[in-house]
Amino acid sequence: VQIKSLAMHITNQKLIFDVFTVGNLHNDLPWQMRSLFNNQLNMVDLNKLNTTHTNIPKIKEGRLSAQFWAAYVPCDTQYKDAVRQTLEQIDVIHRMCHEYPEVFKFAASSQDILDAFEQNKTASLIGVEGGHSIDSSLGTLRTMYQLGVRYLTITHSCNTPWADNWLVDTGSEPEMHGGLSEFGKQVIWEMNRIGMLIDLSHVSEKVMNQVLDISKAPIIFSHSSAYSVCNHKRNVPDDVLMRVKEKRGIVMVNFYNDYVTCSPTANISDVADHFDHIKKVAGSSIIGFGGDYDGVTRVPEGLGDVSKYPDLVAELLRRKWSEDEIRDALGRNLLRVFSEVEEVRDHLNGTKPDDIPIPLKEVQNPCRTDFGYQDKSSSTCIKSFYPLVLVLSLLNKLL
Repeated sequence: VQIKSLAMHITNQKLIFDVFTVGNLHNDLPWQMRSLFNNQLNMVDLNKLNTTHTNIPKIKEGRLSAQFWAAYVPCDTQYKDAVRQTLEQIDVIHRMCHEYPEVFKFAASSQDILDAFEQNKTASLIGVEGGHSIDSSLGTLRTMYQLGVRYLTITHSCNTPWADNWLVDTGSEPEMHGGLSEFGKQVIWEMNRIGMLIDLSHVSEKVMNQVLDISKAPIIFSHSSAYSVCNHKRNVPDDVLMRVKEKRGIVMVNFYNDYVTCSPTANISDVADHFDHIKKVAGSSIIGFGGDYDGVTRVPEGLGDVSKYPDLVAELLRRKWSEDEIRDALGRNLLRVFSEVEEVRDHLNGTKPDDIPIPLKEVQNPCRTDFGYQDKSSSTCIKSFYPLVLVLSLLNKLL
């Protein structure tokens, strides 16, 4: 059935436009700019780029009205240059908006998204994917917020010095913090204070529940699916789905085949099954489109790139989703959550920034200095690494 014929069931012309306009919480095109071009945007024409899931013609065909671009850097950068590399990814997103102002409008608030919609542009927002990107620093978190970052994924696929990631639940990585450390709780509260969305994709189940316990604001899963449909630990269990509903949060469905069917293959119907399940368990008010385009190697048949979002809308319409439910999933839920996070920020406006640093012993490593810390009784631990590092470096040269 063609999308246009399905849309004929909806008589309101404005609703037709709304229905086929998508707000999405996770796209890794900026990482493709680094991996393919080393962030040399002058070498790229996003109107003609054809090796990625995302380009400007596909964005227009997919009716993408709002996009959180992921400022992602790998876990290998942790304890090294994660902050620098993340800043470079933030820079790439700003430069994309500057280079294509007729298509992208940089956005840092829920109102900015509405303004971009009125201008028929794609609102372009920033999410930092992985707590390792702030290097256990609340000052870095605040600085990234000032640069326009509006969500932080608490972990990627690695533990940080203050939070456990999803691999802990598989047994392939050790639990380090029992979920969140005390500093991890500080991070959550500071994100509430400044108005940054808390993203629980990639975290352990303990972290999910602890954050739901302590956050004053709604939370998000920027790119996760339903665990009951595909028993992968990157997905969200039913009891957590119910808690997300109680917290007035949102789960944005991931399109990666391995999280959709727990196998290398999937199709558009399989993705719609996740939408149906989440709606059945917790209602349409917590559902959104997560995608994960350009961050995964396999996507479902029928959802090959960002131009295919309307086809998924057509599948949901075929499954008798109502006009209100479609509106919720396509953007109304995202706008509501974003607005409520801003309301919490405004309510906490008189609260001073948290400037208590993470304990030195929790972040000591050969690449970190200890300036400012008064208790340096164990700082010789760091210095003791230096001869070992030197010896290993010499051996590596000899070999």
